[in-house]
Amino acid sequence: MFSDALKQLLDEFSRSGVRELHIRKADFELFLSTDSTSGRARSVSLSVPATLTPAVVATPANAPVVAPAPQPAVAAPSALPAGATIVPAPNLGTFYRAPKPGAANYVEVGSKVAAGEELCLIEVMKLFTAVRADESGTVHSVLVEDGAMVEGGQPLFALLRD
Repeated sequence: MFSDALKQLLDEFSRSGVRELHIRKADFELFLSTDSTSGRARSVSLSVPATLTPAVVATPANAPVVAPAPQPAVAAPSALPAGATIVPAPNLGTFYRAPKPGAANYVEVGSKVAAGEELCLIEVMKLFTAVRADESGTVHSVLVEDGAMVEGGQPLFALLRD
């Protein structure tokens, strides 16, 4: 099934006119390009087979932008305690729990955080936005997987007030 999905993706890429395609999911990464000297282009997400999730696809400037599908939560929102404060994503982008690859996560479940403390980063086209706690509390749950694409307003963390 995986090879069928990959073949379908390669066929779609060849027909699309897209110059570059970069897909990351867990320990799978795929980069396709028809232009070895490609410059900067807009980032968009495309629908691909369910077995693959797009990370970034660079396309010509006149291509339509397609919103990515919401990512499943790590912790089910229905499992959150009453009174939990939700920290939402400020904008669409890639969710990172650590400041750089291989570094420790900003926070873990059970971490005490102060108002204004950095919780994660959201990256769009190499621009990083720090997401900070609006109030002090304890991290009850992380609602998104590291490296997942998130939408603006999507819940990222649940905090319990101290």
